[in-house]
Amino acid sequence: MRKVTALVVASMLASGSAIAADAISPSTQDAATSNPGQHHMFDGVRLTEKQRQQMRDLMRQARHDLPGVNVAEMEAMHKLVTANKFDEAAVYAQAEKVAQEQVKRQVEMARVRNQMYNLLTPQQKSVLDQKHQQRMQQMEQQLSGLQQASAQK
Repeated sequence: MRKVTALVVASMLASGSAIAADAISPSTQDAATSNPGQHHMFDGVRLTEKQRQQMRDLMRQARHDLPGVNVAEMEAMHKLVTANKFDEAAVYAQAEKVAQEQVKRQVEMARVRNQMYNLLTPQQKSVLDQKHQQRMQQMEQQLSGLQQASAQK
């Protein structure tokens, strides 16, 4: 059960930390060396200084406007997980509450990313779309490999 709680906490923190991530790295190489294994929306797209500044401003505003992680909700889940008797209905209700908060954060970040995307030129959007397709293909290959490995066991 501690692993479940840790997973919920980690996912909540990850969604919050995505806001703080520097999604406007000047090049793929810079992003790869600063944060290996982490992909940012604008990796591989060359941005002008004006675009970078506009995106920084959007992210700064998003950090200010975005609802924070509710520690009380995390503590409530922890109490349910560590209770002497498991209350599935209460855990379900708490999980729903936490999920709704995550949905709100994700919707806000999608709104900000849409604003950022619309700052791009058509050529930059094309590069971004190509990079997205490459990441999707890589993900499909990874999932396929995991499924094959699981089926062999």
